[in-house]
Amino acid sequence: MLLNHSASEVFAPDRTPESQALARTTHLGIGAHPDDLEFMTWHGILECLHRRDRWFSGVTVTDGRGSSRCAVYADFSDDQMARVRRDEQHKAAVIGEYGALVTLGYSSAELRGPARREVGEDLDTLLRATRPRVLYTHSLCDRHASHVAVATLVVAALRRLGPEYHPREFYGCEVWRSLDWLMPEDRVDFDVSAHENLTAALTGVYDSQIAGGKRYDLATSGRRRANATYHDAYAPDQVTLMEHAMDLGPLLRDPSLSMVDFALGMVDRLAVDVRQRLQDFGD
Repeated sequence: MLLNHSASEVFAPDRTPESQALARTTHLGIGAHPDDLEFMTWHGILECLHRRDRWFSGVTVTDGRGSSRCAVYADFSDDQMARVRRDEQHKAAVIGEYGALVTLGYSSAELRGPARREVGEDLDTLLRATRPRVLYTHSLCDRHASHVAVATLVVAALRRLGPEYHPREFYGCEVWRSLDWLMPEDRVDFDVSAHENLTAALTGVYDSQIAGGKRYDLATSGRRRANATYHDAYAPDQVTLMEHAMDLGPLLRDPSLSMVDFALGMVDRLAVDVRQRLQDFGD
């Protein structure tokens, strides 16, 4: 596969040839950093686990060289850190039985500069090669700039390619902003209760981040558990772990729909709900 960045690679844990590994993809996750896939797309991973008629593949756009580091990683150079994070992502792909893992190798800064065109070209290439039925990327309301940069690039790539390459389902997932605030009509809720031990393994493999002072493993598990409990105020918990996402499908069905207007429409519906609840009590 011809990708733009010299550091890009395609890794198939079961050593299936590259083109076949990508072509068998049914569920595709596209994340900004090493570890984003494991934090936000457990639904897709679970859907394909131990299956041979479904395959989860992941795309990591950046190399993670700018991540914080301390303890044993304190003196690691950026190049060393990028290698460590790539190795951790490979381990996750093996544990999660991914069909393929694609690392594009860009820096976070390149996502916000002229290299966005090259990232977009790579996404075009990958979407043609995988043609997933279900696609996961970041929420448009995420508060991490790199996450929003990736999400907008994915939407733009799908719009360029046209309906022939559109997935049946297209979701924006929560990482650096929870999505429990979305109104029920805007939110998709995924039961991810199964195989909690593997969830722990997939998030725990990122030792460079955990030892670096960020307990993403505990935070991600806690968010999923909180989502399950706070999902319904009037009924016993129906599941133990839940992921939230926004349905990005309308952006494909209506290419003229602005991503800004689409995202702010969800914020506006929340504002209407908050206003109405307060007015109901005399404010």
